[in-house]
Amino acid sequence: MPIVILTDSASDIDASERQSLGIVAVPLKIMFGAETYVDAVTISSSEFFDKLKESSVMPTTSQPSPLEFAEAYKAIYEKYGKDVQIIAILLSGSLSGTYQSAMIAKSMLDENIDITVIDSRKASFVHGMICVEAAKAAQAGKNKEQILDQIDRYLDEVQVYFIVDTLEFLQKGGRIGKASAVIGSLLNIKPILTLDAAGYVSAFDKVRGTKKALNRVFEALQEYAQGEPVKVAMLHSSVPDQAAELLERLKQEFTVTDSWLEQIGPVIGTHTGPGLLGIVMVKDK
Repeated sequence: MPIVILTDSASDIDASERQSLGIVAVPLKIMFGAETYVDAVTISSSEFFDKLKESSVMPTTSQPSPLEFAEAYKAIYEKYGKDVQIIAILLSGSLSGTYQSAMIAKSMLDENIDITVIDSRKASFVHGMICVEAAKAAQAGKNKEQILDQIDRYLDEVQVYFIVDTLEFLQKGGRIGKASAVIGSLLNIKPILTLDAAGYVSAFDKVRGTKKALNRVFEALQEYAQGEPVKVAMLHSSVPDQAAELLERLKQEFTVTDSWLEQIGPVIGTHTGPGLLGIVMVKDK
C-alpha cells in the first residue's frame, strides 16, 4: 500500500528534498497589511526577510482552510488510488489552527480514505525533519504502523533549542509576554527557547550573550546524546554563515550520521524575525 506524508509549509522542508520524497505540503499564508502571499509559492524565505526589513507593517499568518486540506487529500487519493495511506504531520496545534483545519477536512471526506492526522506539537524543520524521516521510512518499505511508531519516538524524544536576535517578534505575535521581551532587550539576556510538551514556546534557560547561550545549548545536547549517534539540523533566519559554523561544530562534538542546514521560512520567520539560530537533534536508532 502506498504511504504518503502530508504536512504544511511551516515545516520548512527544502523543496527539492520534499519533491524527491513525495511529501505534500499545504501552504499557509503571510499577510503584510493588505498584501497576501502564499508561503513558498508566491514568496520565498529570502524575499520574505528582505520585505520584513523594509516593511513598517508587522506580518501576520493564517492557516490553510479545511477546504484546502480536503483538496490536498483528494489529490493524493486520485494520484495513488484507493489503497493509499496518508499520514499528516502538522504544525503545533498550540501555535496555529492548521492541525484543526486538517482534522475538519478529514471529517469532510469519505471515511474509507485512510488518513492519520498528527499534531506534532513542533514547528519549522523540527516537524519537518520528522516528515523527512517518515517519508524515507515509507520509501524503504516500512508499513504504516512501523512509521507511526517511529514518528511517536521522534516526537517524544527530539531536542530543539533556539535563540532569537530579538524577542520583539515573539511578543508582538503573542507567543511570549511583553515583560519578557523588555527584560531581554534591556539586559542583553538571551533566553534559550524550546517547545514544551504541549507545543508552546517556552524558556529553557536565560543566559547573558549569544556565545554563552550557545555553549549552554551544546551542554544540554551532550547530556541528551550521551555519545550515541545523532541526526542534527541547524536552523537559521538570514544568518547562514553563523549557522554553517555551528553545524560544523556539531559535527566535531557529536557523532552525526545525518545533517541538514535549513533556512526558517516565512511562517515561522513572522514570529521570530531575522537572526534566529536553532538546533534540532534526535538519536539515530
